Amino acid sequence: MKGKIIAVCISGAKGVRKTPCPSGVFLENHGIADDAHADRGIRRQVSLLSVGSIEKMKSTGLRVGPGDFAENLTVEGMELYTLLPGTRLAVGREVILEISQIGKACHTGCAIFKEVGKCIMPREGVFATVVKGGEVRAGDAVGVLS
Repeated sequence: MKGKIIAVCISGAKGVRKTPCPSGVFLENHGIADDAHADRGIRRQVSLLSVGSIEKMKSTGLRVGPGDFAENLTVEGMELYTLLPGTRLAVGREVILEISQIGKACHTGCAIFKEVGKCIMPREGVFATVVKGGEVRAGDAVGVLS
């Protein structure tokens, strides 16, 4: 299974939409540099969401796009939520992520839920730890490691 990174997104605060940027520096066992969710040793260092999941929300009439569900990586060509925890992903030329969790409960007062009215992350958001760091850019390939 192979896909492509559509957007790399970061934010300075938790619970808000993230802003797409040209690239991100992934730090081993930490997350993305300058992102509010990065933290050493936690299970949800990086969040990922499929373009297909965003399209489902668009089909309900919402105007949403990459970063609007606070995901760090928006991925085209893969249904990420079908992968199992423990699955490793090769991202770009050097980054390796390990899926740690599928879905999560939205926390009370989640700005995304308040703004959008619904959230796809509890069902289809994917969370990972950074096994090997490096830089990831929009347009980079992503694939499942065997």
